[in-house]
Amino acid sequence: MLQLIDIKLEIDRHIKRIEAILPDIQNWLPLQKEDLDDTEKVKTIDSFIYRFTKIQDKMGEKLFPAVLKEFQEYKPNMPLIDVLNKLEKFELIDNVDMWIDFRKLRNNLTHDYPDNEAEIIETINLSITTYFKMKNIYLKMLNATGLQIVLTNDK
Repeated sequence: MLQLIDIKLEIDRHIKRIEAILPDIQNWLPLQKEDLDDTEKVKTIDSFIYRFTKIQDKMGEKLFPAVLKEFQEYKPNMPLIDVLNKLEKFELIDNVDMWIDFRKLRNNLTHDYPDNEAEIIETINLSITTYFKMKNIYLKMLNATGLQIVLTNDK
C-alpha cells in the first residue's frame, strides 16, 4: 500500500497543477492555430502537455501494476496489455483500446512537428477531453483501493 500511496501523491501533484491552469485553457477552446503565436498561451499549453504526459505515464507504468498488486492480480514483468485486460475485467477501465488510444495521444503530444500546426492543435484539443477521462479512471482506481484524491499545496 505504501508504494500505491507514493504513486498517488505524485499523480495528485500533477492533477493539482493541471486543475490550476485548466480554466484558462478551457476559455481558449477550441484552440486555433493562432493560439500558438501567443507566448503566454503556449506556456500554459506546454505546462498542460507536460503534466498530462506525466499523469499518463505514471498511471500506465506505476499505478496500474500497483492497483493490481493490491488485488493480488499482478505478476512481475506483466505486459501492459495483460495489465489492461485485468483492469477492464475489474471494470476499472472501460476498455483496453481506450487506454491504448490515450497512450498514442500521449506519444503524439511529445513529438513536435512544426510544419503541421493543424494536427498539433487537434491533438492538444483532444488531450484536454482525454485528461478528464484519465482523471475519472484515476478516481475510480482510488475508490477501488480505498484511497482518496488529495490536492495538497505542495509544489
